[in-house]
Amino acid sequence: MTQTTRRDWLALAAGATIAGMAQPALAQEPNPFTYSLNTSTIRGQNLPIVDEVAIAGRAGYQAIEPWINELETYVQGGGQLRDLARRIQDAGLRVESAIGFAEWIVDDDARRRQGLENSRRAMDMVRQIGGTRLAAPPVGATQQTDLNLLRAAERYRALCAVGQEIGVVPQVEVWGFSRSLSRLGEAAQIAIESGHPRACILADVYHLHKGGSGFTGLKLLGGASMHVFHMNDYPASPGRAEITDADRVYPGDGVAPLAEILRDLRRIGFRGTLSLELFNRTYWRQDALAVARTGLEKMRAVVQASLNG
Repeated sequence: MTQTTRRDWLALAAGATIAGMAQPALAQEPNPFTYSLNTSTIRGQNLPIVDEVAIAGRAGYQAIEPWINELETYVQGGGQLRDLARRIQDAGLRVESAIGFAEWIVDDDARRRQGLENSRRAMDMVRQIGGTRLAAPPVGATQQTDLNLLRAAERYRALCAVGQEIGVVPQVEVWGFSRSLSRLGEAAQIAIESGHPRACILADVYHLHKGGSGFTGLKLLGGASMHVFHMNDYPASPGRAEITDADRVYPGDGVAPLAEILRDLRRIGFRGTLSLELFNRTYWRQDALAVARTGLEKMRAVVQASLNG
């Protein structure tokens, strides 16, 4: 490469970078997102999954995000997953994602093999109810400070291969309280370095705050990097070090820059699912349908604010 060519290339690269940083105004468009209810939001009411499905449908959601242990409880009680799939469809819902806790990422070979088998069973359950994705958080490595991210990427690729056989995509989930995979950049490295064409990330307003990533890094991703984004908000107090899952509040009731986050998601091409995930004990003591409806109304309000901005 000649010196002139190198200068030309650098000028083009600089121009592209500046153009990317310019963040052009977004064109007005209808709401581009799907609204989902993560069943943790009404977990404290101790309802069976069939009731949670009915509530999500009555509240007006388009999708539901169940937990694998709820599906297991349903089956152990004599339920058939094909019947649950029918209930979900009849309620006008889709299963865009589900929450599981298999040890796919751990260093211990035996535990990791078992984790992959547990993931396989969980993915098959998700498939049977019409689901397409499963959360893949760093279960078993949350206290580990020396996790090798390149090895983790290889393990995620193996998990994706299992998912490809079944037809369910595992999503690398950021856990802000963890000592590994607590930041958006770590999850992105694992997804990228896995080299798998279906690799993707599951991010969350609360976890990005808790882990210290903040939200500006979302602008560096592409729309295909995420299909589901967990929605919630957090108060100004307690601080980041002390805040817990139980402190999550309805979108718009805290201090998170939700309108800006949603605008950035739109700018990178994200047109996926916003899934309301809360663990607020106060909400758990209230009527489940009222909580679900309130959460959806508040999600719609912050989305509308982002569209108007």
